[in-house]
Amino acid sequence: MKKFIQTLKNIWSIEELRNKILYTLMLVAVYRLGAHIVLPGINPVALELHNKNNAQTGILDLINTFAGGAFNMASIFALGIMPYITASIFVQLLTVLVPTFQKMQKEGESGRKKITQMTRYITVIVTAVQAFAYVTYLRQTAGPAIMTSYPPAMFVLTTVIILTAGSLFVMWLGEKITDKGLGNGASLIIMIGILARFPQSIAQELTFRSNRTGDILIFIIEIALFIAINMGCILLVQGVRKVPVNYAKQIVGNRQFGGARQFLPLKVNASGVMPIIFAQAIMFVPTLFTMSNPNASLSKAFTDHTSGWYMLVYSVVVIGFTFLYTALIFNPKQISDNLKQNNGFIPGVKPGQPTTDYIGTIMDRITLPGAILLALVGILPGIIQLIFGMTQGFAMFFGGTSLLINVAVILDTLQQIETHLMMRQYDGLMKSGRIQGRQSSSAIQI
Repeated sequence: MKKFIQTLKNIWSIEELRNKILYTLMLVAVYRLGAHIVLPGINPVALELHNKNNAQTGILDLINTFAGGAFNMASIFALGIMPYITASIFVQLLTVLVPTFQKMQKEGESGRKKITQMTRYITVIVTAVQAFAYVTYLRQTAGPAIMTSYPPAMFVLTTVIILTAGSLFVMWLGEKITDKGLGNGASLIIMIGILARFPQSIAQELTFRSNRTGDILIFIIEIALFIAINMGCILLVQGVRKVPVNYAKQIVGNRQFGGARQFLPLKVNASGVMPIIFAQAIMFVPTLFTMSNPNASLSKAFTDHTSGWYMLVYSVVVIGFTFLYTALIFNPKQISDNLKQNNGFIPGVKPGQPTTDYIGTIMDRITLPGAILLALVGILPGIIQLIFGMTQGFAMFFGGTSLLINVAVILDTLQQIETHLMMRQYDGLMKSGRIQGRQSSSAIQI
């Protein structure tokens, strides 16, 4: 405890770090405040009653999780940061598949600004489309909550404008946190939205257990298991295979350059949370054809995460998307060329194509166990709920996209704090060892 208090004092004593933390907390508070402001023309009491009687599943529940419950509350931030994330994913895929965007990405700062501006324009389009779809969804499912005194045409127009402006404002908050705050803004906003439902879920689970004799012990076991799963997820996020790399010696005058032995870290989970997000979207597609009959066997198989068929199909889709997305973002040829240009080589492997094949083979070997573990994380909520019979809201924190995003973002933020401490000659956050390097923004921003 003494070490922890001293670490907090060290963090507070660094003016730059203190200002970044306070600035981030202020913008996060603004976001959470806006998430509780209901859209004009909506009766919040009637809407709350509707939500209690109609629990959401599938992709809608995922969106509500990312929005911190604002989706269900018909808030001005109901769409949250997801339109910006969707636009970012689309632009990221373009930079991998389209040569023009690849060239733009290699232009340095000017190219990055062009890509950022294009992402913002696409965000506006995506937000407007999703806002109109959200209005349609409200009118179909929560009709009694819409005030009859509000003209329908005016309700549609004002709601689309307010939702679009709200999502763009959340995007601006994320960019400001990235520029002047601590951590990746978009990732932090998603994480805060997810964690906002955590206290309520724990309270519901505790209430559920307290009403049954002897279940308090089960609740304690669940908390211990939750901590253990988080520790395992940290290993999955930070797990790497270190490939030894040597650099040729160069003698310039009486000084020696190079000759050092370093390592090329290949991530076990290079694709981040993208396969889980894609898999959840794919699993939702079959339910579009059975919305008229929610009790249909096909609808239950693809929306009930405790179903055996759901777990099987979900796991196969996650493993497939892991290999696909890793192949898109990981380029062994580029790594091989970079090593060759910097006079680096892998011991026992010839430069050029043999190095490319060697790196590709290793990546394929470590991607398979990484994909299996990722699929296991994705279906853990259903398994845990079947074993312990816990509430669905609490079970969702035991795996899936929520857990991976929380772990990756927290590790990234802690690493930035540790960097500030080490630069000022303070001890790091941990007594022994150091938090490994930051995650790539493409991996944790989703």
